[in-house]
Amino acid sequence: MKKQEHVTGIINVTRRGVGYITYDPKVDDMEVARDYLNTALNGDMVEVEINQHTLNKKGKRVTGRVLRVIKRAKEQFVGVLKEKDGVYFLAPVDKRMYINIHIQEPLKNITEGTKALVKLEQWSNPKKNPEGKIIKILGKAGVHDVEMESIVLEQGFDTVLPKNVAEEAQHIEKEKNITEKDIASRKDLRGVPTFTIDPETAKDFDDALSVKELSDGDVEVGIHIADVSYYVKPGSVIDMEARNRGTSIYLVDRTIPMLPEILSNDVCSLNPDEDKRTFSIIFVLSKNGEVKKQWIGETIIRSQKRFSYEEAQKVIDNNSGVFHKELIVLNKFAHILRKKRTENGSIAFEQEEVQFELDSNGVPIAITKKKLLDTNLLIEDFMLLANRKVAEYFYKLCKDTQRRDLTFVYRIHDVPNREKIEELSIFLKAIGYELKTGKKEIVAKDINKLFKQIEGTPEEDLIKTATIRSMAKAVYSTKNIGHFGLSFKHYTHFTSPIRRYPDIMVHRILKSHLGDSSRISSEELKEYEQLAITASQREVAAVKAERDSIKYKQIEYMTKLVGNTFEGIVSGVTQWGIYIEEKETRAEGLVRVSSMKDDYYVFDKKHYRIVGNKTKKHYSLGDKVTVKLIAADIEARTLDFELI
Repeated sequence: MKKQEHVTGIINVTRRGVGYITYDPKVDDMEVARDYLNTALNGDMVEVEINQHTLNKKGKRVTGRVLRVIKRAKEQFVGVLKEKDGVYFLAPVDKRMYINIHIQEPLKNITEGTKALVKLEQWSNPKKNPEGKIIKILGKAGVHDVEMESIVLEQGFDTVLPKNVAEEAQHIEKEKNITEKDIASRKDLRGVPTFTIDPETAKDFDDALSVKELSDGDVEVGIHIADVSYYVKPGSVIDMEARNRGTSIYLVDRTIPMLPEILSNDVCSLNPDEDKRTFSIIFVLSKNGEVKKQWIGETIIRSQKRFSYEEAQKVIDNNSGVFHKELIVLNKFAHILRKKRTENGSIAFEQEEVQFELDSNGVPIAITKKKLLDTNLLIEDFMLLANRKVAEYFYKLCKDTQRRDLTFVYRIHDVPNREKIEELSIFLKAIGYELKTGKKEIVAKDINKLFKQIEGTPEEDLIKTATIRSMAKAVYSTKNIGHFGLSFKHYTHFTSPIRRYPDIMVHRILKSHLGDSSRISSEELKEYEQLAITASQREVAAVKAERDSIKYKQIEYMTKLVGNTFEGIVSGVTQWGIYIEEKETRAEGLVRVSSMKDDYYVFDKKHYRIVGNKTKKHYSLGDKVTVKLIAADIEARTLDFELI
């Protein structure tokens, strides 16, 4: 390498304030000590100078220093206001933000412990605190609504839609009634048995199912999706806001919608006993679940029943009730579709999730595990079928017309990195399981065999989580490489346009090639790759917000149980202690090595365990343990356990 060589890239900053940047995929990331960050923050695009003295030293990590910040990844931070000698600072909740932000303007009537959203202003001197300006005072830390808003704002979403978006939605509401033009131009399916199945608390209904048994023994199944693209036009105020958001966010107690509620809960939502514009894919299925025919197009439907998952399951179990014949038929075909997917290598990543019962102040009074019902899987199976067949349709369209320039938005999932799969295999072997790392095309089936083996064991969720982490992330792209996890050659997102922007893009592209007069301009199609990247990034942020809200409520619930004992499983092992996941709430806490007085414990990295120096007693991943909760820090989001 040339002397004084510089590299440009995204820097990752740890909680300790140490930066890492990839400069050569064949070697470890370059390390940038805190003193050499030069105001760089986590996720920033930076230019870094390589330290030549460390470049050619074997066994040593290459180091460097940041020359300049090219682009900030984040300019707004949520935190708690702190006061010292009349000067206020914001202590960010983002632990990777390693320095407090000095508040420029004088503050009045602000008490310590108040949360705020602050915009980072000028920061060029790393020896001084950055300057910040308060955008919004959120309220007292620890108050339910304040904490939920903090979580959303921290991930770059606003909890309230701009005024002009709401105003545009009011105008769109006038277009909700079905017209004679709709009846003439759309397939009218209002006479077909049709219903929705969603969570009990759902207010927006993206999808409905219809079922009709045919005289030759085949079954016609319709998957009808809210026609959001009819109302949300490209370049409109609502469209631009939806692009920026990319997705709705689902916290423990609320939804932050991508679209105005007039649209998401009313105009577009497939509410029962209302005529709705939909975009449908209709299948004729043979007895063994083969798709004999399919049709894609604009429709009008009228849902005759709104089921919750539990209500629909009860109808199936009792073989009686509204639409019991239709539900039983759908459930039968769902099992057939699922079996075929699994046999073809689709990985069953389902994991137990928790749900919260909150009091009137938003304080958790109970945490229970969600039951995964046949009806949950039924909906998933038919949505997967629709998404796959829509992607296949467009691929075939490109092939038949020999148009390689046709743009489409795929949901892709790359094959796992070979090294990560080998690391997973080593990890599994250390806790008593085996995963053969054969050719990449058979890895998916091997993972399913493993999941079958661990079904019902205490370490099931632990192994599934480790396996998920070894996988590539599913993303949106205009370049199709298939979906490894589902074992599909072609896959997209078509079924949830109320809550996902990529689905709106897919609808627009499909309509453009189904004879719709509103063709998509070539300029807009060029934007779609960047929109796919943005949607992937916003999805990651939304998932982080959802997980943060769950973790906050888990910690809050556990604060009143300090001193109690719990059953748990060892979910992580480090040199400073072992992490324990509590059995019922799935809240995770740490047993520090320093608290284990019966021996001096040493970290055995190779076998993912800690071992007593004298007694040789060990604690390994997946071990069942009994622990006592000795501390719960809701601000730091931590629990401390000790072994019983």
